[in-house]
Amino acid sequence: MRLAPLSLLVLLAFLALGARANEVLLVSSERSPAYQEAADAVVAELARREVLQLQLAELPTYSGAGPRLYVALGTEACSQLAQQALPAPVLCTLLPRASFERVLRESGRRAGASFSALYLNQPPGRQLDLIRLALPQARRVGVLWGPDSVANEAALEAAAQARGLRMVGVPVRPEEPVFAGLKKILDESDVLLALADPQIYNSNSIQNILLTSFRAQVPMLAFSPAYVRAGALMAVHSTPRQIGQQAGVLARGVLQGQPLGQPQFPLQFDVSVNEHVARSLGLRLDAANLTERLRRLERGP
Repeated sequence: MRLAPLSLLVLLAFLALGARANEVLLVSSERSPAYQEAADAVVAELARREVLQLQLAELPTYSGAGPRLYVALGTEACSQLAQQALPAPVLCTLLPRASFERVLRESGRRAGASFSALYLNQPPGRQLDLIRLALPQARRVGVLWGPDSVANEAALEAAAQARGLRMVGVPVRPEEPVFAGLKKILDESDVLLALADPQIYNSNSIQNILLTSFRAQVPMLAFSPAYVRAGALMAVHSTPRQIGQQAGVLARGVLQGQPLGQPQFPLQFDVSVNEHVARSLGLRLDAANLTERLRRLERGP
């Protein structure tokens, strides 16, 4: 039986659609609201593009055509993709800088056009600018250096010097207790800058660190709104949606022929403030105002 010309065109269009490769393969390390929020933002930014979402456990069973870009959400997805010979570049996101650099070391890869990252943590200058805006009298910034965070020491020192601030850093070795270094930091600092380092800041230690710093009247600038709710004075952070939007912009650039380039920090961010802690320290801080002032400072004149 011969097909009418219109029916043949419809059939050919259907077959072409079915054979078309996904342009972006989005691989999530886990199922959680935060990961889904980031994934939804990537998909929204890539409107009308072919995007396939997979959980990491589903990756071994994927048999479709190779995409033009892989987007890994979280450290586990990034690590798994780093171990494979893939036909397209990989953008890792929703992971700290230290985790991405660990993936590079373990896989032997180099960051660049074929394997790059959008970090979860904030650039050092942004953190220090928030300190200057919220605590203009603070001059000494205390930091506990762990194995993950010590790689940021040079960048943070340079950023502090450029802003007229002095870093007071104490290294904490894996076998040492955190609180010996914490006491020294609190005795010599005007503000405690918490960096994402699981050896130092974790579920077992955070309450004692917050309580000790509060009693010493040394405010903490944290890296997570959860720590602000727990008792840190404030935090600058990027939401999963903000990270996903920026990852989507980077992905769209790759699909338009641009290289991934070197890893980068998030462009969008918010500031959170614990108003109860602020009042107890004699401070009046407004999160929305600080967010706008910090964004305006980064935009420049």
